[in-house]
Amino acid sequence: MSEVVALNSTLDQELLALMRGASLECPVCGEFVMHVRGGIVCPECGAGFEAAAESRLQLGLQAG
Repeated sequence: MSEVVALNSTLDQELLALMRGASLECPVCGEFVMHVRGGIVCPECGAGFEAAAESRLQLGLQAG
C-alpha cells in the first residue's frame, strides 16, 4: 500500500485558483461561487473576492 500524503494549500493559492477559474468552491463555506463582473461572489455565505486582488496575490506568490 502507498502512504497517504496530505495536500495542503494556502489561502493565497485557493484565491488564485478561484480567480483563474480553476476552482469553483468558496474557501469560506465550500459552496459553488458565481463569477460576476469585477470578481467572484458566493451566493450562499455572501463572501466576495475582487478581481483586482489577483495581481497582488500573484506577486506575493512569485516573490517567494
